[in-house]
Amino acid sequence: MDIKGSVALVTGANRGIGSAFAQALLAHGAAKVYAGVREPETIRGSGLVSLRLDVTDEGQVAAAARAADDVSIVINNAGVTGGPSLLEGSFDGARREMEVNYFGTWAVSRAFAPVLAANGGGALVNMLSVASWVANRQFPSYAASKSAQWSLTNAFRLALREQGTLVVGVHAGYVDTDLAADIDSPKILASEVAEKTMTALLHDEPEVLVDETTRNVRAALSGELETLYANR
Repeated sequence: MDIKGSVALVTGANRGIGSAFAQALLAHGAAKVYAGVREPETIRGSGLVSLRLDVTDEGQVAAAARAADDVSIVINNAGVTGGPSLLEGSFDGARREMEVNYFGTWAVSRAFAPVLAANGGGALVNMLSVASWVANRQFPSYAASKSAQWSLTNAFRLALREQGTLVVGVHAGYVDTDLAADIDSPKILASEVAEKTMTALLHDEPEVLVDETTRNVRAALSGELETLYANR
């Protein structure tokens, strides 16, 4: 699909990968980019249109779909982490992860599906993770929310096929953002995630495997369970 001249919405666009998505869209010629954030005053980037959007607030999601009824690209990027360890801790953080990462993506996708249809089909992009496919001992609830989000992405791919909407799942390992600041592992840049996603949109590709770790895990899904979890 064409990015040049398009109108896009990015949730969680005020920092990290969301900000990188917004800037990449503008760099590829998007005519307008709505920055969907809980606090619109935090958006100051040139070319961005701030839009109040808490993805867990059904009223705000519906209002955003009415206000941004000209979009042809929707990027579900808003996400949180902060759940408990596997064997101890409150479930409150895990519930928050599911509310934002899974139900929030579902709410925005459902609200904007008819908008995309009215504007020719366009694209729905969901920021997922390598954790969509492999459990994480440190962040079990985050991985579970991303696994659920991946399943949801596949469901929307089937549901929106007839209206001509390209549904893209973006998978990556650790990205150099605030969410991964305390993790001592190799990280990729948010700009790399965004640029590879733009390439996928331009070539109508339904899946983005950003880094080598993600590509290896994706390939291992068809192998033995022991291979998938070796050294983890």
